[in-house]
Amino acid sequence: MLKWSRTLWATLCFALASSAFAADVRIGFIDVGRILRESSPGLRVGKKLEREFEARRLELQKTETQGKALQQLFDKGTFTEADRRLKGRELLKMNQDYQRMQRELSEDMNTRRNEELAGLQERLNSAIAQVATSEKYDLILQEASWFNPRIDITDKVLKLLADK
Repeated sequence: MLKWSRTLWATLCFALASSAFAADVRIGFIDVGRILRESSPGLRVGKKLEREFEARRLELQKTETQGKALQQLFDKGTFTEADRRLKGRELLKMNQDYQRMQRELSEDMNTRRNEELAGLQERLNSAIAQVATSEKYDLILQEASWFNPRIDITDKVLKLLADK
């Protein structure tokens, strides 16, 4: 029985100490997705990537349009059997080229987006550290399943990023 009361006493002391400690801890939350969508550096990255890949996107759309036109002609069935085989091969090649172009564009865009976001992440981390230091936060979270809007400091970080 004495052992049981010591364990209960230790647990009670730990619970009281941890609740007293928790009262002094400041926690903040950053919505990184919102920062990427709304911050001026995030918007600049998006526009830069759009300009960089615009020509390739237009080429992809052109190939898609040509493929659809050829598919419509093919579906009408106005070709002779020899032309039908020839157009079928042409349509197959065009489809393969389209899929390859689409895959390459997607991969290249993801690579460039990651490169650009790495630079933005450094600026974001600097802004977060500045807010955390100036306002004496103990912990800043960037991902959470749920958070209380009371601890959201995204607006403060957005203001710092706008000034740079």
